[in-house]
Amino acid sequence: MPVPGESGREFTYPDVGAGRGSPPAGYRYFTIEREIGCGDRIFDAAVARLFGWHMHRAAGIRVAPGTPTPAPGVDVCLEWGVGPIRSAAWCRVVDVIDEPGRRGFSYGTLTGHPESGEETFVVERDTDGRVTARITAFSRPARWYTRIAGPLGRLVQHRITRRYLDGIVAGQT
Repeated sequence: MPVPGESGREFTYPDVGAGRGSPPAGYRYFTIEREIGCGDRIFDAAVARLFGWHMHRAAGIRVAPGTPTPAPGVDVCLEWGVGPIRSAAWCRVVDVIDEPGRRGFSYGTLTGHPESGEETFVVERDTDGRVTARITAFSRPARWYTRIAGPLGRLVQHRITRRYLDGIVAGQT
């Protein structure tokens, strides 16, 4: 039986941690990446935006002030909506990537999230200094409304993911 985290919620899928390897069967899978510049300054700024949750905020997702930096076991409440009409989507950080020229993290969905699965956010600097931001995800609908949304739900997910990339890139010029 899964152990609830600090939010009291549990993972909504059995494949916790699979974001670092091959996607498990039975999920939709996608990767979106963008070259965002070149050099240490670009890499460091992108990593700061990623680990400071700025990427999410720039995409229109509310992350409470004081939310800890991503670390394994940290629960985060992501809120989206318009005005007072908001929906909460809880996630838990399952992995942090901290390698030379490669930083990022993965989080998985918790009970109540509209989707079930994992997203991984990575900023990489190659040997030529080029910096790339990459987001990969595997997911499937977890709530009645995401199931009936079908392809529209996938379009919304891809739009938010592209906005996450925009949030990593913001201020890089």
